Amino acid sequence: MDSLLFVYNTSSGFWSKKIDFAHKILSPDTYACSLCSLTHGNFVETDSWKTFRESQKTPMEFIYKNEFETQYPHIKTTYPVVFSVTSNGSLKVVLSSKELNKMTSVEMLISVLNK
Repeated sequence: MDSLLFVYNTSSGFWSKKIDFAHKILSPDTYACSLCSLTHGNFVETDSWKTFRESQKTPMEFIYKNEFETQYPHIKTTYPVVFSVTSNGSLKVVLSSKELNKMTSVEMLISVLNK
């Protein structure tokens, strides 16, 4: 595995971020990005996720779904999703949205990624 690409189930942009922030706080049970919920608190990434991320040798990239769709218009997927990216640029799903949605803690995510 050359690198990991994490794709959030939200869009970039000022208003999208503001709406997501409010949704995450006001109605966390219906918030659509389980990856965001696992790795971030209400304001910043969790300490355990930050420690894990910073300790990894595998490069990691984090992008929003609209950015992914611009960079990879030929790939159809559901969000959030984690891909491995090979040196030739091909993508392989490491964690599907279905798998991410079942996770209940950042420790579960870290455990799976460590394998």
